[in-house]
Amino acid sequence: MSEADQIAVRRPFRTGHEPATPGPVAAADSGDGRPVLVFPDPVDGHPMTFEIGGRSSAPTAAELAAGPTLGMGAVLGETLRRIAAGSGDRERTQRDAVIAFTVRVTSAALLYLTQIVLARWMGSTEYGIYVFVWTWVLVLGGLSHLGLSLAMIRLLPAYREADELDLARGLVRGGRLAALGLGTLVAMLAIGGLWLLGPAVTGPYVLPLYIALACVPMFALTDVQDGIGRGQAWMDLALLPPYVLRPLLLLGAMLAAHLLGLPMRAESAAGAAIVATWGAAAVQTVFINRRLRAAVPAGARRMAFRDWFRISLPLVVIAACELVLQNADVLVISRYMTPADVGIYFAAAKTMSLILFVHYAVGSAVANRFAALNTRGDRDALRAFVRDAVNWTFWPSLASALLILVLGLPLLALFGPQFEAGYPVMAILVLGFLARAAMGPSEFLLNMLGEQQLCAAVLAVAAALDIALAFALVPAFGLVGAAAATSIALAVAAGLNYLVARRRLGIEIAIWHNVDGR
Repeated sequence: MSEADQIAVRRPFRTGHEPATPGPVAAADSGDGRPVLVFPDPVDGHPMTFEIGGRSSAPTAAELAAGPTLGMGAVLGETLRRIAAGSGDRERTQRDAVIAFTVRVTSAALLYLTQIVLARWMGSTEYGIYVFVWTWVLVLGGLSHLGLSLAMIRLLPAYREADELDLARGLVRGGRLAALGLGTLVAMLAIGGLWLLGPAVTGPYVLPLYIALACVPMFALTDVQDGIGRGQAWMDLALLPPYVLRPLLLLGAMLAAHLLGLPMRAESAAGAAIVATWGAAAVQTVFINRRLRAAVPAGARRMAFRDWFRISLPLVVIAACELVLQNADVLVISRYMTPADVGIYFAAAKTMSLILFVHYAVGSAVANRFAALNTRGDRDALRAFVRDAVNWTFWPSLASALLILVLGLPLLALFGPQFEAGYPVMAILVLGFLARAAMGPSEFLLNMLGEQQLCAAVLAVAAALDIALAFALVPAFGLVGAAAATSIALAVAAGLNYLVARRRLGIEIAIWHNVDGR
């Protein structure tokens, strides 16, 4: 049986490939005809990128035949046993993927705890100001390197396979220097813009934003080094500094400020963010340098920025759409409402978004089989497995949503009594999340079956719609207007994915077409 094309996290300096990982929302061309997927992150909106077109051993005929009929528990149990027991390259990369997912779930819990502590110490108003300025750091830092973090994953393996180590060394050195330079340039332009606007931008956000902009260069560097780590399959160095060490340093810095008697204000939190961002970047840099010296022999470096940006720029456009979709509501609320409202909305949205992990977990389990069944040409088995995947996604998401809604007020009360006002936001956002879940892991299906460009177009439409609706609804309806804008955008994206799957692939992905084996 021929090998099946599947999602692959390209591993530098070896020929193995990673298995699918959570929830792709869009794709772009990698520069050599192979699409690259961009994935959302329910924790902090950081997109993750993976390449389609890797080669790995396909499932056996028995596995393909059994897949659509096995229960989710049996499939998951057998998969985990095979991953744990295997000694081949494929099993090692799968273990890396499991480690990555475990780190992200742990990170989600840690970040959620961090937000609770900050909200309790600072109060809703100061916490809302901090949320606003950190959202800008997230957006500017995530885009300032122009997608070089994504290019690392794509190019480092290719250079090694082609024995172009001079280019690999140049990419590592040049990419990191470019991230620092571009991040510094973006931060300086933002500071200059604030200064030029002068009185037009007075208000509680200005001073914390000035301070927090110092995070942008190191945020960009950490992002690029995240790409180096992912490309090298050094998941510990890729994920632990930004997603575990950084929030721990933030908590530690705020605790130190509290013990020193400093005011628990947004300015203090912005200063703590500088300590956390620079500290995490420094630690990551030291350890990545050590591993690089062991993994890449010393030698000449060759820079090829034109080629690197040719590949990275299409990806950063998609990443920008994802960042807009995840953060537009917070930024629009800050334009029309108080900082306390920003904090309340952010707490409610992050609490409700915990159900997205179901969608991503199912996507991890099914994407490779989508590709394998499609390669085999077994449309009946593919439709049957899509039916299972849709049910695996929707019903656990529904159960999780109901549980979070039941616990919603106590969870919000952890942030402070005033945060309970965000409960209607949760009730509205859940509709959009469930609309997405009702289509199962549709983005994986579309990308695996060659519809990645339409999937990207859907994301762009959803992002534009979210912005337009937010500006239209927030002035009139406040927080519920922002939640409605995001929920409608998610529902529209789900509906468009449904139409693409039905008309282009002839597959019914909606839950109402897949209940009870219909």
